[in-house]
Amino acid sequence: MRVQQISAGWVVERVWSIYREHAGVLIGTALVLFAVQFLVYWVLSGATRFLVTLLFWILSTLYQGIVVELVQDIQDGRRDSSIGDLVRGVEPVLGPLLLVSLIFGVSVAIGFVLLIIPGLILMTIWAVVAPVTVLERPGVLAAFGRSQDLVRGNGWNVFGVIVLVYIAVVIASLLVGIVASPLGSGGRALVQWGVNSAIAPITALSASVLYFALKDIREPAAPTTASDPVQPTPDPGQPTA
Repeated sequence: MRVQQISAGWVVERVWSIYREHAGVLIGTALVLFAVQFLVYWVLSGATRFLVTLLFWILSTLYQGIVVELVQDIQDGRRDSSIGDLVRGVEPVLGPLLLVSLIFGVSVAIGFVLLIIPGLILMTIWAVVAPVTVLERPGVLAAFGRSQDLVRGNGWNVFGVIVLVYIAVVIASLLVGIVASPLGSGGRALVQWGVNSAIAPITALSASVLYFALKDIREPAAPTTASDPVQPTPDPGQPTA
């Protein structure tokens, strides 16, 4: 059976819509989390890059989980959870989420070393592994298989989203790098803190929006009763015949 296709353009538009509507929560939370990294960098003055990198990875993974919880919360059109609620929702799966992030990063890096193509394939089929880990909690290894199942039949469209998001992030980073180049190390770190906080929602939202779009296609919600049907699921960007 042919799988309904999602639209990369619709996913990116949805990401941008959520970003605009919930910018205060998304950017504000990122600013607070990455302020810790900035302070560590400032105190250590670059003495140990490993600690800063490790801290950034943990905070970024936690932030990814928070965004997943946020996107789930607004599926009914409004946000009901506080930031504390979102954080508490991630806490039980933070360990598995960190393991998933580590396996993902190492595997994709190895894939890129092997002529790039394997890395791109892994990035595509595992594009929604983080939302799967947070919301479905199937276990670390099973999460990768579940992500692949959801992406199957929409690989090129998912890859299109990854490319569009990557281009946007690279352009923003280059522009900020040019602006910050005359600054000292402290100034560059401060600018990087702001940039990380502004960019983090984009990559996190893309995975979350993709997850719900793919899940709606694979597992559409059924009406509760024949006399009182639910409203149609939002179109994932591809008109039906």
